[in-house]
Amino acid sequence: MKKFIETLKNCWKIEDLRQRLLVVLLFTAIYRFGSFVVLPGINPSMLDKLQSQTAGGLMSLLDMFSGGAFSNASMFALGIMPYISASIVMQLLAVAVPYFQKLQREGESGHKKINWYTRWLTVAILLFQAPAYLLNLKVQATQALASGISWTVFMIPATIILAAGSMFILWLGERITDKGVGNGISLIIMIGIIARLPQAFVQEIGSRFTAISSGGLVMFIVEILILYAVVCASILLVQGTRKVPVQYAKRLVGNQQYGGARQYIPLKLFAANVMPIIFAQALMFIPLVVVRFQAENSSWLMRSLMDNRSLLYNCIYVVLIVAFTYFYTAITLNPTQMAEDMKRNNGFIPGIKPGKDTADYIDTIMSRITFPGSFFIAFIAVMPALAHLLNVQDAFSQFFGGTSLLILVGVVIDTLQQIESHLMMRHYDGLLNSGRTRGRGGVSAY
Repeated sequence: MKKFIETLKNCWKIEDLRQRLLVVLLFTAIYRFGSFVVLPGINPSMLDKLQSQTAGGLMSLLDMFSGGAFSNASMFALGIMPYISASIVMQLLAVAVPYFQKLQREGESGHKKINWYTRWLTVAILLFQAPAYLLNLKVQATQALASGISWTVFMIPATIILAAGSMFILWLGERITDKGVGNGISLIIMIGIIARLPQAFVQEIGSRFTAISSGGLVMFIVEILILYAVVCASILLVQGTRKVPVQYAKRLVGNQQYGGARQYIPLKLFAANVMPIIFAQALMFIPLVVVRFQAENSSWLMRSLMDNRSLLYNCIYVVLIVAFTYFYTAITLNPTQMAEDMKRNNGFIPGIKPGKDTADYIDTIMSRITFPGSFFIAFIAVMPALAHLLNVQDAFSQFFGGTSLLILVGVVIDTLQQIESHLMMRHYDGLLNSGRTRGRGGVSAY
């Protein structure tokens, strides 16, 4: 504890790091304040039905990623997720469309053009999602709109406000990245997730100590130990790499010798990040689109597909995660390109011929580490459903796994590593007893 306090003092001593941390605190405070600013014309006391809709099930995930703004009918209700969706689409286009492949290879200018397309795609998604959100708001909270205003008139300015709110969040994230510490978009998502933790924690404590059959203090301690073990396993998953040795041939340039060193290619066990879970969740939202609400006379199949705690839902969920892990790893990592880059730089894997043999070798390694990695990701993803078997409250069970836990772990590790780099440059000790955070980098939110 003493070393931790000393490290915080060191962070405050460095003027540049102090300013960056204050920028992060200021912009995240603005984001949290905006999450409680209700749309003009909406009475917040009449949103009980909307809040009950997001209390559990799949809709609670949308509310979690927006930091509660979704259930508050806030101007930030759509959050940063439209931009994440646009980024995912652009990543897929960069693999499938030659024009975007060419832009990716153009360096900084190409990335600026891709970011320009991503922003316009975000606006297009917002113009679709904002009316959909308002239609749902109309169904769930018809009486919330002020008297004398019709929903038809209200929809147009409210759509503009929701779209502007999401674009303002995007601007805040970019400013945090430029002037703060860590990835701003990822930090905003993390803040939205953490914002619900205190309330969920208090509810869980209340449920354990008020209900007679809940297990009391003993079950609460067991539950916390399980959560601690899951977090540790997630850290291992995020940081796990398979190092492939690469030897570079010696070459003479004038009178100086270059190359001859052995380096490593760190192939991550978790190369697909949280994308498989996001894709799988997107497909599992389809039953909600087909059936707008869970009626009593709906079929057993539809009820199971709409219940994220049912056995059928989680079995399909696991299969989709494993499939998307292989799919996303295949489109983001190109062994042939890696082999060509090594050959161009006079590098080779010891014992493996350059060219096709090297590409096949890397592809084999990736297939072997992706298989256990995909099942590990799937296990983390279904942990909230398993936590529910221990009578954990729905709000608190979301922190036992899934996208939320992996994002929290990845963003925290990435931010700590950036803070530590500022400390190490000025010859201060790092944030851990060893003086250095293990691993090369964290996991981004998208």
